[in-house]
Amino acid sequence: MSLDTEEQAQTAILLPAREEIPVAEGHLLARCLDQSLGLNSFPRSDESSCLLFPCPRCPLRIEVASLCSESAYWRKMHQKAVEREAKLKEEIAELSAKLRLRERQLFERKSEKGPNHTESTDPNTPVDKKPRGQQPGSKGHGRRDHAHLPAREETLDIPEQQQCCPTCGLPLTPFPGTEDSETVEIEVKAYRRVIKRKRYKPTCRCGTLPGIVTAPPPPKLIPKGLLGISVWVTILLDKFLFVRPTYRLLSDLKTHGLELAQGTVTDGLQALAPLFVPLYEALIDQNLQEDRWHADETRWLVFATVEGKVGYRWYLWVFRSPSTVVYKLDKSRSSQVPEAHFGLLREGILSVDRYSSYKALAKRSHIILAFCWSHVRRDFLGIACDWPQQEAWAFEWIGEIATLYHLNHLRLAQQAPSEAWTQQDRQLRAAVDQMAQKSDAQLAQKEIHPACKKVLQSLRNHWPGLTVFVDYPEVPMDNNEAERLVRLPVVGRKNFYGSGALWSGQLAAVLFSLFQTLALWKINPRLWLTAYLEACAANGGQAPQEIEGFLPWKMTQEQRQSFSSQPPSRDSP
Repeated sequence: MSLDTEEQAQTAILLPAREEIPVAEGHLLARCLDQSLGLNSFPRSDESSCLLFPCPRCPLRIEVASLCSESAYWRKMHQKAVEREAKLKEEIAELSAKLRLRERQLFERKSEKGPNHTESTDPNTPVDKKPRGQQPGSKGHGRRDHAHLPAREETLDIPEQQQCCPTCGLPLTPFPGTEDSETVEIEVKAYRRVIKRKRYKPTCRCGTLPGIVTAPPPPKLIPKGLLGISVWVTILLDKFLFVRPTYRLLSDLKTHGLELAQGTVTDGLQALAPLFVPLYEALIDQNLQEDRWHADETRWLVFATVEGKVGYRWYLWVFRSPSTVVYKLDKSRSSQVPEAHFGLLREGILSVDRYSSYKALAKRSHIILAFCWSHVRRDFLGIACDWPQQEAWAFEWIGEIATLYHLNHLRLAQQAPSEAWTQQDRQLRAAVDQMAQKSDAQLAQKEIHPACKKVLQSLRNHWPGLTVFVDYPEVPMDNNEAERLVRLPVVGRKNFYGSGALWSGQLAAVLFSLFQTLALWKINPRLWLTAYLEACAANGGQAPQEIEGFLPWKMTQEQRQSFSSQPPSRDSP
């Protein structure tokens, strides 16, 4: 094929011949050429003007067609690149937000308390730092009174060689009275309690008595056990109230001269575990008789192999009522645990977070869920921290939540029913309705940020549970009560990881329940535990038959007062 023939074929492919060009396509080619050559103002009035470049071999004609085709292609590529860049920017922003979230979860303070009262995340925001301690002008509590402690008097005298005048040498004469002062001291010591049982020999010939009559032995908590009640009280409180590892306590006791083997302590705890079961069952019964609860859960490691359980992660559930605190250890975090505790026929209001197990419980029972406003507030705080451009929006909502708390506190401060209470209740309900309308209005906006939309959608989904406190003023707005109770096992988990056996984990749940219930009633746990273990020792190392005297809600006012006082100084059996 000749060169001319090849050029004609290429021209035929790129552009139809002159006589085959329609008028509309001719106008299109003319506009493309005008745009490429800058001849938009060139007049084209007749039809012949659309028939550009009649010569089929014209190079300009081929180049114009090629440029028009390439222009459309690159415009399309540019559009795709812009869309891809916008998508990548969204992904980068989302990943940056996730990174900030993970950094907060790993390194940020878990408590929101602190000297900084501003909630701005801007490091350039000036912070009004307040000095620590009692503030000038505030009313102090004065010195604490320690008159209930036993006193040991010490008399200090002037040395004998100084009981005279240094100038003339005449002696000093005693003056009536003394100048007194006090110093508080602590004396912790281990000692051996040597028990000598007197023996008697009958003087009669009746034969009723044996040849030698010996005084009965003192009651023992653990038969043939060497450790007295005071030692076990110290071990139980140190482990399950102050959540200190056992080896640290043993190291502390060693500094006082008492060296104990950890195996001895472990065997003793296993022997003591059944003594607390009746009290724990009474706590559960009392907990279920009430109709207002708080609930939460946290992980607890049990380093034991249990059939049907994979791994060592168990869970401690806490159920708090007005008079009791119940911890339950379970290998599951499913809704079966609260269902097993409450049952499906129980009625009441349960304050919880937004965990799905509680929602499943509410669907199959008559329990009403009251969701926690603190968790909602943390959602908006998370938006402010993870999406800095949405900080102003987030803190606006945090202010709205603070207003609800304030109005609810004003309502609770009034005596119901009264005119003042009714007025405060009306203001609270108006603020709640206004917040709901504001949430719906912002959700209807198309330009709302996806992260903000997600938080507002969660607010709308949980709105019925979040507003339970409006109709039930006795229900708190948050679940902080349960979260504070979970803090104890969390600290214990960090200090000694968990439990080495299943019985040990169950004992931890039982004693956590007992000690936190005593704290609700402001009962001294050391005095209460000493009295209970003494009753167990008097019953032959078994739980006493009558435990009502050790249940706070069944005690008389005098009994609670006696247990609330400081424990007297006395030896243990």
